[in-house]
Amino acid sequence: MGGNDRLLRAARGEVLDRPPVWMMRQAGRYMKVYRDLRDKYPTFRERSEIAELAAEISLQPFRAFQPDGVIMFSDILTPLTGIGINFDIVESRGPIIESPIRTQAQVDALTEFDPDTAVPFIRKILSAIKDEVKDQATILGFVGAPWTLAAYSIEGKGSKDYSTIKAMAYKEPAIVHSFLTKIAEMIGTYVIHQIECGAQVVQMFDSWAGHLCPTDYKTFALPYQKMVVDKVKAKYPNTPLILYISGSAGVLDLMPKSGVDIVSVDWTVDLADARDRIGHDIPVQGNLDPCVLFADQSYIRERILEVVAKAGNKGHIMNLGHGILSTTPEDNARFFFETVKGLGS
Repeated sequence: MGGNDRLLRAARGEVLDRPPVWMMRQAGRYMKVYRDLRDKYPTFRERSEIAELAAEISLQPFRAFQPDGVIMFSDILTPLTGIGINFDIVESRGPIIESPIRTQAQVDALTEFDPDTAVPFIRKILSAIKDEVKDQATILGFVGAPWTLAAYSIEGKGSKDYSTIKAMAYKEPAIVHSFLTKIAEMIGTYVIHQIECGAQVVQMFDSWAGHLCPTDYKTFALPYQKMVVDKVKAKYPNTPLILYISGSAGVLDLMPKSGVDIVSVDWTVDLADARDRIGHDIPVQGNLDPCVLFADQSYIRERILEVVAKAGNKGHIMNLGHGILSTTPEDNARFFFETVKGLGS
């Protein structure tokens, strides 16, 4: 059987008979096999940092659905401990930062990121995925973007209004900029490490950048996204990078300026309009509303076909517009994959 490089070909902007398909958060709570494993290993960091567990979780959807992309199971905060920012992830509460970053002295005290000592499990996770997937799907790594990691680190936890980091950005911008620079350096190194461990594509999540107005996005998010991309592209110019921002409608036109190869579009934007705004030469990813997967399968199919038609047959990776929700019926996730894969000739 031949290999499956469909996702890489879409990333290069090739015309295809059907788009490649994978799903954000495709390894996770909507799958019974994941919930069973979680019962045995209740802490998130255990599941994401013990290589055998993380690889097993990453491979669960590959075995069940055969998507065109298999993404490493991890968390965007994972590398933070490697520069001296400790965190925990509490089930149902989310991430908690032990000592939120609030001063220049704290920024200055951060250490240099060495992936081999900070995240030694990443190489093992990606190697184990590669051993099973071989060439039957594209292997994806992922990272958080500087603004989002800085926001978690400064807020100390999840937030609805991001008032702590925004207040600091407006009142003490020098601290925030120096912190963002350190984070960008770390993330660039981390992406390079993932590529060297076997990731063929890397997605950068700037989950909280959609809460910035365009002026602030251009000041506090975009330059640091670009810093990451420039560092990676200097070493691995041919590895595709994807940028995803939740709630990106206000900054969609600016996202390509980061230098990424693919813009992942959330469900609040019509995909045909998105292509008009960002340029038809830039591949896109997305953008089915995750809640569509709660509908009847005939309706799910209708909405999938609508997204695929709006994207066109060139440079499109089919995905949800956000991560799959934990209460999604597993059969409907299966139907999502089967429907997209069935569009091919």
